[in-house]
Amino acid sequence: MPANRPVRAVVALCLISMGCAFGASQPVTYAGRLGWPGGTRVVIFHVDDAGMSYDSNLGTTRAIEQGVATSTSVMMPCPWVPQFAAYVQEHPQIDVGIHLTLNAEWKNYRWGPVAGRSAVPGLVDEHGYLWHEVADVVGHATPDEFEAEIRAQLEKALAMGIQPTHLDSHMGTCFQPQFIERYVKVGIEKGIPILMIGGHMQHVGEEVGAFKPFIYALAEKTWNAGLPVIDDLVTRPTNANNFEGRKHELIELLRNMKPGITEIIVHCTAPTEVFQHISGSGRTREAELNLMLDPDIRAFIKDQGIILTTWRELKSRRDAFVVTP
Repeated sequence: MPANRPVRAVVALCLISMGCAFGASQPVTYAGRLGWPGGTRVVIFHVDDAGMSYDSNLGTTRAIEQGVATSTSVMMPCPWVPQFAAYVQEHPQIDVGIHLTLNAEWKNYRWGPVAGRSAVPGLVDEHGYLWHEVADVVGHATPDEFEAEIRAQLEKALAMGIQPTHLDSHMGTCFQPQFIERYVKVGIEKGIPILMIGGHMQHVGEEVGAFKPFIYALAEKTWNAGLPVIDDLVTRPTNANNFEGRKHELIELLRNMKPGITEIIVHCTAPTEVFQHISGSGRTREAELNLMLDPDIRAFIKDQGIILTTWRELKSRRDAFVVTP
C-alpha cells in the first residue's frame, strides 16, 4: 500500500474488510468512500445480456432510454453484438461494459469463444461451443485459457468501437475461485472497473458464503489499484409469478436496502416470436423490462431519496480521490 495513502482511507478500508462500524452510527460504505453523504443509498440498475439477441438489444435500449436502468454490458461472443455496437456508437454516453461470457447455456442457440477453439480448447464442448454450465468450464478450462478468452473479448469490443466502462461476468463464471484473480488482474492492468463487492453484502453475502474473506481481500486490492468497488449485488431482484407481485418485491427490496452502492441485475427483453425458440425466460425478462419502465418504481426511487448511478460515475469519483501526505 502506498505510503501516501490518506490515513482516513486506510482506516475506512480496514473497517470495511472487518465489517465494523465507522463513527457512532453509520457503517462504512463505498458510497461514502466515493464522496456521497453518510447513509446514502446508491443503485445501479444493470441490464445484463446486451448483444445476445435482437430482442435483448431492444429491451436493453428501452430500459435505459425510457426507464430507470442506468447500465448494461455486452456478450461479445453473441451474434447480435454488431447491432448493439452500432447503437453504442450513436449513443456514446451509454454506460456499457463487457459481460465476459464463458458459457453458452441455451439448448439450440449457441456461440463459441472469441479467441477461437484451437486457442482455448478447454472452454469448448465437442461441438466447439462454449460449455452450457459453469461447472463444465471449471472442470475443463485452465486459468490461462480463461484469461486468453476474456482478453480476446475485450479486444473485440475495442475493435468494434466499444470503450467499456466496466467488466462483469455472465453466469458468474469469472467469480469461480480458479478464475477470479485473472479477472481482477485484467481489470487492474487495463484500468477498467470490474464488478467487485467489498461492503456489507446484504444480499449477495449468502452466495459468497465462506469465500467472504477472499472476496474482501480482492476488493481491497481492486480499490488500492484505483478502481471503484461496490457494497452489494442483487442477482435476482424478484421471484413472484405475476407482475404486481414482482413490483411489490422490488419496492420492498429498495425500501429495505442498506446504505452503500448496490447493483441490481435485471434481464430486459422485448420478446418477439423468435425469443421463445431461444429461451423459456421471455416472460420473466419482459416483466423485468416493465419494472424498469414502471412510473411507480421511478416515483418510489425519488421519494426514498435513492441515487441512481453508473459505472462511469463510479470511476470518475474514484479518479477524483484526493491523495494527501
